[in-house]
Amino acid sequence: MDFLTDFTDLSGEFSVADIAISLTLSFVLSCVISLVYRRTHRNVSYSQSYVQTLIIMGMIIAMIMLIVGSNVARAFALVGALSIIRFRNALKETRDVGYIFLVMGVGMACGTRFYLLAVIATAVICLVLLIMHRFNWFAHNVQRQVVKVQVPAHEDMAGDIDDVLIRHTDEYEQVSIETIRGGALTEMTYTVRLKKGKNPSGLLGDLRDITQGQQVTVLTGYDQTDL
Repeated sequence: MDFLTDFTDLSGEFSVADIAISLTLSFVLSCVISLVYRRTHRNVSYSQSYVQTLIIMGMIIAMIMLIVGSNVARAFALVGALSIIRFRNALKETRDVGYIFLVMGVGMACGTRFYLLAVIATAVICLVLLIMHRFNWFAHNVQRQVVKVQVPAHEDMAGDIDDVLIRHTDEYEQVSIETIRGGALTEMTYTVRLKKGKNPSGLLGDLRDITQGQQVTVLTGYDQTDL
């Protein structure tokens, strides 16, 4: 008991009970957020390590906020200490950044003893995430393809290529043009949206007919067709 009393006096701002509640609540809420992340994740880039990091981060932020308290000097000291940390792992999805900020916000609320705010914010935001996942909000169903056409560098085939794209697509846009193979070939890259009833194979065939047998590639959302 003397140890606990001395510890409380040393801190001057929080007790052992505050530490226990803040860290436990931040752990529980971070676990809830992590479960929602796992439930709503759609792509193959799911990372167990990332999810575990979310939980750890929530608890660490809570601890940092307990240390800082209302002491401005501690806040500046921690900013200086943490500024030496560099993160080199690139996040694969932009929504992953949102989850990082969410657990940071929850950790800050727990560390500053805004427990009710932390619980309500976690519940509301997780509910919004689940609703957006369930009803697939803001989905864009238009699938575009990338078309790469290689032609002899000395031939001007841009007009013929445009004619083929007009026949097969609702819209298209040239995004790049570059020389390859030591300047012997020119590679033109387009983004296109195929007309209803048209398929990549037909587009490939017509393009290959006018490129003197050079390579033509169509990249779709999931497959790559190459001739």
